[in-house]
Order: sequence, then structure tokens, then C-alpha cells
Amino acid sequence: MDKIAITTKNLNKSFKIKRGEIKALRNINLEIKKGEFFTIVGPSGSGKSTLLRIMSGLEKDFSGKVLWNNLTKDDFSFVFQQFALMPWLTVYENVEFSLLSKNLSESEKKSRIHHELKKLGLDKFADSYPRELSGGMKQRVGIARALVTNPKVIFMDEPLSELDSFTAKELRREILKIWKETGATIIMVTHRIDEAIEMADKIAVLSPSPGKIIKVISNPFDRPRDLRSPKFFKLEDEIYRLIR
Repeated sequence: MDKIAITTKNLNKSFKIKRGEIKALRNINLEIKKGEFFTIVGPSGSGKSTLLRIMSGLEKDFSGKVLWNNLTKDDFSFVFQQFALMPWLTVYENVEFSLLSKNLSESEKKSRIHHELKKLGLDKFADSYPRELSGGMKQRVGIARALVTNPKVIFMDEPLSELDSFTAKELRREILKIWKETGATIIMVTHRIDEAIEMADKIAVLSPSPGKIIKVISNPFDRPRDLRSPKFFKLEDEIYRLIR
């Protein structure tokens, strides 16, 4: 059990509507190990983002159980699809926002913020506002804001889906580098099967709504991964068939 970060047991989620309810998730059972890079894939509307929000504690209206092993919400950070930056704050201030509730000295805050900005190539943009940044730079700010709290678990909700293919490719490499350096557990939702295979240790495949686990696949490939190999394409096709 010490190796497990988060467990879900018989997790179900429904949304109430005027004429009844819509079942979003059905009987989700998962174990995610500490330090694992875990991805969740599935068709649109399968409940991927809802599942992520439930595991992170952002969504509390569900049945079943979510167990955090020696973790609290203070150990979590979240990277959103839509960047979720505050336009009236500078890059520095957006990253600082994650530390406002922490009992840290000003010097410690500054040290952490500057460290993350430099790591993500944002140090020259500390005084810039989100409107002055490209999409890739905005998401780097979102990642820096998540990392500055030194989280044990990072939840990512399709963090690269708003970016062009070249920028997304760069950020995938940076996210993997950060994951290796920090040893954090990363749980990421993606709609791209190739992205999941490139990045993940394990891939949970959800069915169409109501989302249930079709299969959890242990990635068979060593790192770094050959994204053009026949075996890579074969696994991509296998997952596509499962979702379809």
C-alpha cells in the first residue's frame, strides 16, 4: 500500500438534469502508484476530466471512494486546459498566487518563484501579462504555478490541447523532464492516444459515456520512445479500437 498514491473504489458519478440524471462514470476502480506517470484516454464525453476532478478533490458529489495514501490536498497541484491565468496579474504574480496560502517567508517565496520561472524559460517574462504571451508561454506559466508548491501529485487536464503541434511537442519533452527530476506522480487526461503512449507508464482507457474502465495498459516501451516504430503504431491502433 505504501507504493500507492491514489485509489478509487467503485466510483460512480451522475449529473442531475431537468428530466432525471446523466450517468458520467460507472464503477471506476484504479490504483495509481507513487511517482507514476498515469494517463486517462477516452472519447469526448466519457468523463475523463470529471474523473480527474474527483481524484483531486475538486469534485465531491459522487458515490464510491477515493483514497489518498499519506496525501492531503496541499500535496496536489492542477494544470488546466484553458491556462486559467488571471489577466490582471503578471507572470510572477500568477505563479506567486499558488503560494499565498503557504506559510513561507518572502525570501523563500521569491526563491521558489524565480527557480520555476527559470526552469521553464519564463525568467525574462516575469513582469509580462498573460495577454502579452503566446499560448505555449501561458501554459508554461500554468505549469510553473503548479510546480512552485513542490507538489507530490500533479493533475493535468488536457494541458497541451490548445497548443500547436510544434509547441505541444516541446512541452511534452519538458513535462517529462520535470517529472523525472521531481519524482512527482502525474495524472494526465488527454484525447491524443499517441501523446498518452509517448508519456505514460500506464494508460487507463475509458468507454463512451457512461465512462467505465475498458482496460489499463502498462506501457511496454522503454524511454526515450521511438514514436515512429511499428510497435508504437500497433499499440496506438489497439487503443483506438478499444475506444471505438
